[in-house]
Amino acid sequence: MKLFSAVFQFFKSLTVAFSIYSKIPVPRFNWASDDMKYHLCFFPWVGAVIGAAEWGWYKLYFELLDKATVAEGIFASNHIFYSLIAIVIPILITGGFHLDGYLDTMDALHSYGDRKEKLEILKDPHVGAFAIITFAVYLMLALAFLTLINLESSKAVACICFSFFISRCLSGFSVLVFPKAKPDGMLAAESTTKKPLFVIVSLLLQLIIAAAAMVYFSGISALITLSAILLSFLYYYVMSKKNFGGITGDLAGFFVCISELAAMIVLFYQR
Repeated sequence: MKLFSAVFQFFKSLTVAFSIYSKIPVPRFNWASDDMKYHLCFFPWVGAVIGAAEWGWYKLYFELLDKATVAEGIFASNHIFYSLIAIVIPILITGGFHLDGYLDTMDALHSYGDRKEKLEILKDPHVGAFAIITFAVYLMLALAFLTLINLESSKAVACICFSFFISRCLSGFSVLVFPKAKPDGMLAAESTTKKPLFVIVSLLLQLIIAAAAMVYFSGISALITLSAILLSFLYYYVMSKKNFGGITGDLAGFFVCISELAAMIVLFYQR
């Protein structure tokens, strides 16, 4: 009976995670506080789905066009067609969940107001000019650096695929460990309805396994990518403390976006 209950709780937590952090259809049910306890354990699994979809698109691209044709850049200079679809895939799977946090954070940071004003901007549902401008810059940077990657190097593509999983391990970890900017809100509720130690250990174990697998498959490229993600994680912590007094759900989403972009940027040398 206990085993059945544990398995049932496993699937409920998995369902909650995918319901919140993705647009992937899952069974619907009324959540209880117990269902929220472990759902962050499965937050990286959304990244795993994105990574698998990215890898599938990469392989499909080479199936549709043989390697020699791809090397000639038949669709445009530096595989723009491939890069555009690769950028769209995470947005389709998550529904832009983390991009919303990125946009709100950029609006708040560019307000140059005090801490209270910045926190108010994070809650504002309206999109400001700086959010639109920085979103355009984000997309252009992602497109530019993705097109610089040598698609015949599967190591670089593998690093990008792993980055979706690793960024969510770290984001989930920050939700439980970093100081909160506000005592209320979705993030505060999430961090107080769990058994943090179990979830923290789970996220760290998943992070270590993913990082080890990434290094095994991609070698030095993986080490460079991991360094970029960890540097963006450090920036996320320092920036959040300095500007907001801690993290919010929007800031956690902001980190997911910048860490994935950082992974793309540092792999340009794989050309």
